[in-house]
Amino acid sequence: MSAHGTENADATRELLLSRIRDVADYPKPGVMFKDITPLLADPVAFTALTRALTGICERHSATKIVGLEARGFILAAPVAVRAGIGFVPVRKAGKLPGATLAQAYELEYGTAEIEVHAEDLNAGDRVMVIDDVLATGGTAEASLQLIRRAGAEVAGVAVLMELGFLGGRARLGEALDGAPLEALITL
Repeated sequence: MSAHGTENADATRELLLSRIRDVADYPKPGVMFKDITPLLADPVAFTALTRALTGICERHSATKIVGLEARGFILAAPVAVRAGIGFVPVRKAGKLPGATLAQAYELEYGTAEIEVHAEDLNAGDRVMVIDDVLATGGTAEASLQLIRRAGAEVAGVAVLMELGFLGGRARLGEALDGAPLEALITL
């Protein structure tokens, strides 16, 4: 990356960080929630975020974008429009009509399941997963499994924020199978 590109990336990172609000003890005591709604409300910051994520998709030749419910939808849809490629929602189980592929995954206490429409991903698709935060990596890992089960190729994972102390990157290591994981901000 050129010095100018690094300066732009640093300026974008600082802008994005300045628009993320910490909310103590939400949703439960001891948790510091990273609220991105101020970033979304700021058209300059939201445009910078969309531009940065689009650049990641273009660098990795994505042909479709998967957005993870729910905040991943907010980020992935405008990136898909900007990149001129398809958007595919990955939803919680039971939210999509028609034939779906489902994938269960482990949570801290129990399991959850996500689904995608079976016909929305195909062989030949290069799919970028977009979400707001990479925490423990469970949902992202399940989405990578769904993409491959649908016959598509994983182009990578791109997130606004990675909470490095929660170990999501390590959990995704094998599931990424060489595909890149890019975070605009790592905390």
